[in-house]
Amino acid sequence: QLVESGGGLVQAGESLRLSCVVFLNTPSMFNVAWFRQTSGKEREFVSVISSGNGSVKDSVEGRFTVSRDNAKNTVYLQMNSLKPEDTAVYYCAAGTWFSRKHGSYNYWGQGTQVTVSS
Repeated sequence: QLVESGGGLVQAGESLRLSCVVFLNTPSMFNVAWFRQTSGKEREFVSVISSGNGSVKDSVEGRFTVSRDNAKNTVYLQMNSLKPEDTAVYYCAAGTWFSRKHGSYNYWGQGTQVTVSS
């Protein structure tokens, strides 16, 4: 029901744009979040966007931007000035709560790998 794309292998300082296509009824009604996860760690909040407002975690503020195109049922995560510590599997999730907690989301994508080399 959610499909991510756009991950890949980049060098530090480069950019990637992740996309999340939301295949749900009335997708514009859902809040969509991005989380990331590395092996052995809990899924970590990255950003969330409602129909209008977006928010990113403090540690990526100024480098990451979240946006959405409701005509395309797609949410984007623009990631600039990537760092090796941004390496993770990135997941998008949809839910009715505007939340930073992964338990608040009912629908998840399969994830896309982002690897940043130093």
